[in-house]
Amino acid sequence: MTSIRALAGACAAAFASLCGFVAPAEAQTYPTRSITMIVPFAAGGPTDVISRIVTGHMAQTLGQSIIIENVVGAGGTTATTRAARAANDGYTLITGHMGTHAASVPLYPKLAYHPEKDFEPVALLAGTPILILARKDFPPKDLKEFVAYVKANAEKVNAAHAGVGSVSHVSCELLHSILDVKPVGVPFNGTGPAMNALVAGQVDYMCDQIVNAVPQINAGTIKAYAIATAERNPSLPNVPTTAEAGLPAFQAQAWNAMFAPKGTSPAIIASLNAAAIKALDDETVKKRLLELGSVIPGPKDRTPEALATLVKNEIAKWTPVLKPAT
Repeated sequence: MTSIRALAGACAAAFASLCGFVAPAEAQTYPTRSITMIVPFAAGGPTDVISRIVTGHMAQTLGQSIIIENVVGAGGTTATTRAARAANDGYTLITGHMGTHAASVPLYPKLAYHPEKDFEPVALLAGTPILILARKDFPPKDLKEFVAYVKANAEKVNAAHAGVGSVSHVSCELLHSILDVKPVGVPFNGTGPAMNALVAGQVDYMCDQIVNAVPQINAGTIKAYAIATAERNPSLPNVPTTAEAGLPAFQAQAWNAMFAPKGTSPAIIASLNAAAIKALDDETVKKRLLELGSVIPGPKDRTPEALATLVKNEIAKWTPVLKPAT
């Protein structure tokens, strides 16, 4: 009888393995090897920077290295499709954001994944306010002049972005809809390359996450007209809000979050979430994120359930704004 039970147990374990299920014992020992974190943009951009800061600490907690893999293309949807199709064993994750996991839905009618159906939310990592930026020699001196100049020269000026559906693209689409203009868009394989072009004066302006902009603003290599939040950011105290600068309708804040492929074990999701929370509570991590202007999520916003709600709400928010742009 004992041998029959042992054989049955072995068969059940083998069946579970073949079907992709993660046994509780396996989940308890996770991870046993390195984890790949896909970043859907080029190195040096805000999503990449935040991912490296947070996962660096998470690796210490989990006891395994977390390897950042930058996969560029199609506004982050190429990498996100790849992540959605990865094995749901906890060893392939992705740092998604408002673009890949919300704006992509209305912008890409043939999108190969669905943010809600094909991913397990793990944890919100950081909020990232949006700034209106320009090359340092762009003629307008303040936001009111910027609005007037862009309206008068809409067919001549251009706006850099990290690809259709990226945060930089989506946030400027909102700005353009408010101004009722359609400037030329100049796509890059990530916000890092787009920022390099702005610094070099090769493009006129862009809407970008604060993480990517603080060093350049402080160095005087680009202009910052306003931040699209209700309050000024401590990392850029001299940059006015859009309301203060005369464009209160433009309010935008992006976010970066961790996701796993659908069907990943709840125990693994819990382990990753706990490691992410521990990282966000670490004083060194917090200092680095705050210096870059990030908004660190509070306790109620750090759960997988809260992230699932955020994704759902963001899809509902951006769909009517971006549907006309498709």
